[in-house]
Amino acid sequence: MDRLETTIAGVKLKSPVMNASGTAAYGQQMAKNIDLNELGAFVIKSTTMEPRAGHPWPTTAATTGGWLNAVGLKNPGIEHVLAYELPWLAENYPDLPIVGSIAGSNPDDYVEVAKRMATAPNVKFIEVNISCPNVAKGGVAFGTDPVVVEDMTRRIKAVVPNKPVFMKLTPGVTEIVPIALAAERGGADGLVMINTLMGMEIDLETRKPRLSNGTGGLSGKAIHPIAVRMIHQVREVTNLPIIGVGGVFSAKDALELMVAGAGAVQVGSANYGNPHACHDIIQGLVPAMDQYHFNNIAEFSSEK
Repeated sequence: MDRLETTIAGVKLKSPVMNASGTAAYGQQMAKNIDLNELGAFVIKSTTMEPRAGHPWPTTAATTGGWLNAVGLKNPGIEHVLAYELPWLAENYPDLPIVGSIAGSNPDDYVEVAKRMATAPNVKFIEVNISCPNVAKGGVAFGTDPVVVEDMTRRIKAVVPNKPVFMKLTPGVTEIVPIALAAERGGADGLVMINTLMGMEIDLETRKPRLSNGTGGLSGKAIHPIAVRMIHQVREVTNLPIIGVGGVFSAKDALELMVAGAGAVQVGSANYGNPHACHDIIQGLVPAMDQYHFNNIAEFSSEK
């Protein structure tokens, strides 16, 4: 077996590295910079029932230790994604597992989008974004209440019984463990940890926020230690597969999340400054594994 191969929720991956949702749209731009077939999986941007225009410019701002973004889940809607974006990926990358990230304004939306997303043959996982801090309805509001998380997970699994459902958790809670356990009780096949933290920057010249939305999600190196801590806490109470995300800029960052308890990782903000970030991290994994005496990536999987 190749040293980078692993299995997450029964799906074989050629490497543990994927992009994070929203950082590479539906793949066309990223494919100009790297071979998407290097990835373990490709994660599409979070898709909703109806098209969403998102927030007006400016939607991103560089800040200390990372990025603030408030795109507002801009996307063309599930029907467009099923008709155009997923078929493009299937035609050009037929062997690449796709993670269908979904979002909604209410629980019924989530259930319906999940049901439709799961009909695409190349979608091997459903990622449920209950943790976006940049929308007025849905997102993080659904990810902070264990009762809501458990109920939504159970409803989505009822309509997606044959594909793994991963709940993407917000760090914006006092305790992450009850949220993770609620997802497990609801039948989640795995977890994605973590999404961004809510933040704000103010332009001293204008005395106004730098983002049109006011607040935005903080991503990048600043949140890496938080991701490590939360993944470690959750791994101590569950054997669910975890896909780690948060400040992965190097192979060593990826390995740190996996030592904490993740079986695979997603790369987000690193793609903004380096369009070859995923490629570079994948290429750096074997040397880093040799340096720290890891035999293969599969040893991090909870599926022994």
